[in-house]
Amino acid sequence: MIYHFLHATKNFWAKLGFYAYEDVAFRCIMAAITSLLLALLLGPTLIRWLLKRKIGDRPEFNHTALNELMRERKNTPTMGGLLILFSIIIGTLLWAKLNNPFIQKAIFILLWFGGIGAADDWLKLTHAIKNRSRDGLYPWEKLAFQFGGAFLIAIFLYSDFKNIPDALMLWLPFYKQGIPIHIGLFTIIATVYISGTSNAVNITDGMDGLASGCVAIMAAVLAFLCYVASETMMRTSPITWSSYLLLPHIPQSGELSIFFCAILGAILGFLWFNCQPAQVFMGDTGSLPLGAAMGYGALVTRNEILLMLIGGVFVMELGSVVLQVLYFKYTGGKRIFRCAPIHHHFHLGGWTEQQVVVRFWLLSIAFAAIAIATLKLR
Repeated sequence: MIYHFLHATKNFWAKLGFYAYEDVAFRCIMAAITSLLLALLLGPTLIRWLLKRKIGDRPEFNHTALNELMRERKNTPTMGGLLILFSIIIGTLLWAKLNNPFIQKAIFILLWFGGIGAADDWLKLTHAIKNRSRDGLYPWEKLAFQFGGAFLIAIFLYSDFKNIPDALMLWLPFYKQGIPIHIGLFTIIATVYISGTSNAVNITDGMDGLASGCVAIMAAVLAFLCYVASETMMRTSPITWSSYLLLPHIPQSGELSIFFCAILGAILGFLWFNCQPAQVFMGDTGSLPLGAAMGYGALVTRNEILLMLIGGVFVMELGSVVLQVLYFKYTGGKRIFRCAPIHHHFHLGGWTEQQVVVRFWLLSIAFAAIAIATLKLR
């Protein structure tokens, strides 16, 4: 909205020599600052409201030792994802071009998946509907809504890609040429991918600052990828970063950099209250939409494979759960890990919660650095 106001009055600002608002990088910084300040300012109010409503965490695991380790988390307010979502949406609305199709779908993803998470948290934590278990939405309900939202995004995203040759291809690391992809395959990949990244972040959200810190690192990398997929190397130059780095060129995707910078700012503000000992947890209200947004950013920039490296921590977490379940069923009750997801395995192995979180942050930074380095290895 601020961008559109400044653009509508551009003649006035031109007289003052102020053109910075047209620059994506400037608006990225402003979106990050805006969402950061909103999260910091509104955090205490939201926490008080959640405490008043008694919307607190009640961790229960099928592991006695883990329940003992996590007992201090009991009754800590959750649904803090409301703070993250509000800050992201306001920061994006103020500084992004709202007529950009990628921005419109990004906001839709936050609202859709945030709604799923909020419904799950509310049912799980408040017993809002009689005769329902405290496990929230039934698994099939959650998956149905996740796949439904992801499918809608896939269909409309493919429609936006029709006139963008690079977007209608699957791009592999270390390979200069894209592989043409049909709408059917694209839709399947996109639907499963967005749902998968959503659940991967949700599974990782089990310790103070773990998921939020790793998502912040991914958001920073995706902001960079969106920028290089669209923007020119210099304002007066026709050469794009994507052509220089041999990446797919996706016009207008640079505007999504503002969205991901807003995510970065909102999460940094949330971490102020989420660092150990956490005053609030994001819950499914935050983890589901944040994960879906990460998958969406990779789809828009055609970096689905690369995101698996950038988000290596989330791949580890999701993979540990899948392996544990399959091995448990195959062996009739044996386990690979002490407990899954894998961050609980290390916690039960003697690492403190702070050690697990900080070390996983370091792993996330390392994965992101390696992924960026591969951009020139084509």
